[in-house]
Amino acid sequence: MKRKNIILCILVGLLSASCNESEFLKEVPEDFMSSDNSYITTADFDMAVNGLYYSIRKEFYGVDENTPFDYIYGTDLVFDGEPGTSNRHGNMVAAYNPTGNIPKAHWDYLYKLISDANVIIGRVAATDFSEEEKTLYVAKSRFFRGMAYRTLAYLYGGVPLVLEEISTPKTDFVRATKEETLRQALDDVKFAAENLPDITAVKDGEVSSPAAYHLLSELYLALGMDQEAVNAASEVIDNPAFGLMKTRFGSRATEIPGDVYWDLFRMNNQNRSAGNTEGVWVIQFETNLPGGGSSTADLKLDGNYMLERHCAPMTRDVKLRVTQPDGTIKDYSPFLWPIGDYTGGRGIGWGISTQYFSNTIWESDFDNDIRNANHNFVRKFAVNNPEFKAEFPDIDTIDVDNPPANLIVGQGSSMTIPGRYLYAYQTKCTTPYNHPSELYLNASIWELKSIAGTTYVDQYMFRLAETYLLRAEAYLNLNDKTKAAADINVVRERAHANPVDPADVDIDYILDERMRELGIEEKRRLTLMRMGKLYDRVMKCNPYYANPETNGDGIGMQEKYNLWPIPYSAIEANTDAVLEQNPGY
Repeated sequence: MKRKNIILCILVGLLSASCNESEFLKEVPEDFMSSDNSYITTADFDMAVNGLYYSIRKEFYGVDENTPFDYIYGTDLVFDGEPGTSNRHGNMVAAYNPTGNIPKAHWDYLYKLISDANVIIGRVAATDFSEEEKTLYVAKSRFFRGMAYRTLAYLYGGVPLVLEEISTPKTDFVRATKEETLRQALDDVKFAAENLPDITAVKDGEVSSPAAYHLLSELYLALGMDQEAVNAASEVIDNPAFGLMKTRFGSRATEIPGDVYWDLFRMNNQNRSAGNTEGVWVIQFETNLPGGGSSTADLKLDGNYMLERHCAPMTRDVKLRVTQPDGTIKDYSPFLWPIGDYTGGRGIGWGISTQYFSNTIWESDFDNDIRNANHNFVRKFAVNNPEFKAEFPDIDTIDVDNPPANLIVGQGSSMTIPGRYLYAYQTKCTTPYNHPSELYLNASIWELKSIAGTTYVDQYMFRLAETYLLRAEAYLNLNDKTKAAADINVVRERAHANPVDPADVDIDYILDERMRELGIEEKRRLTLMRMGKLYDRVMKCNPYYANPETNGDGIGMQEKYNLWPIPYSAIEANTDAVLEQNPGY
């Protein structure tokens, strides 16, 4: 009984203290970061802006091994080499289900970016920074917020607009229209374009006024404001700091085979500090540096951009099947795997190039367009297995377009060529003969460890060649095919391709030229959804997704997929208002 009385007295004392001293339970942080002592110094805000860069890199390049590639799968560019799951859009009904991971993951990451940008915009106003400093922080934050709303609008249509920091629970969001969402993105990016410094005044990888004008041109196109799109793109093209690279440069400029297009994608060649005047905005990766985004220690580490893993073939399972004199059958492997040469490193063949991408678009310039040279778009794979070379000295390459009759692919069974184990692929997804030294199991033959598969190269988010193609699109919309063709031909001339005649320029030609120039570098889904052309192009160019009767129920493209569904988790949590679903879901 005495013990109970003591406990009761303690509780009464605590309650009395909380009633008499309202601050009793209020925690006052003094030696750790919290919402009360953050966002005070310029160092605080610099760290917050760094967080925006991190979120962009994560969304588009490194959240996990699959999510960044939602921007190329299910388009006219590639198809799934390992069908049966929704991870790579192999089953579209499952991939785009409102309860599925694909629409939810991008919704959540993009709104996280918006939320973080809103915090910076709101809190910088209360600082004693100079007006110039405040404007710069707001411009950076509005660039990222505008990019997030642009991406949401292309993927989902109209979405809720959140323009201030939310500090209490909110469950009554409503959707703006798609045009309202795009106009908000445009307002943000226009402010950034007018207030960010020129690219000559920023570090490699920092956003700049030209990067904002590039994005602004795209947004004007999305809103049908074509002359404004021309003007914004011209702000970049006419800037003397920029120019297409036309001569060999950079870390491997003397290497043969090679050309200036190949040089664009070699290690350490993407930034202005390397003499590259073509990168408008380059996403930075620093290997094995905390926060750098890439690691050689763990294939699936958060941040690794696994473009090699997805888009290079898995040549391990290519065999030449030969009947021996005694009637037995023996399989010979022309390729060692994984080898860091032009066979694709440790690719596993998930992102197979469509025939339209690898062959059709090159027909008029197959041999002279340098972007289609074998060191840029591999079709003839050099044999690298010494035992095979000794057995078959006359076979030095395996040609995807003309394979030996007795070539088989897969785990001992016949499969389609091109298919997961052998197909034409772009070498911009890998670094032949130039992987990080830590990844070599046997450097003398370029043999890689099993944890290879990441592409250890800075990535172009915006490149000047694309700016020309954006302006060409705007000129086409203005019915000025002559100027549209002139911009396209600037890009084609660098590639040694034949010029296009103005009469032949239409939107499909521009989409084809974007495919030739940008390929797997482009976030293709955003381009096609911006134009409302996803369904049309997939039906025209990608039989894998266009023919559900061939590939199984659920795979086939449907017109409703021009927009993704609003995630069910967002609808369900929004209990005090209706968050309307997109049609057809």
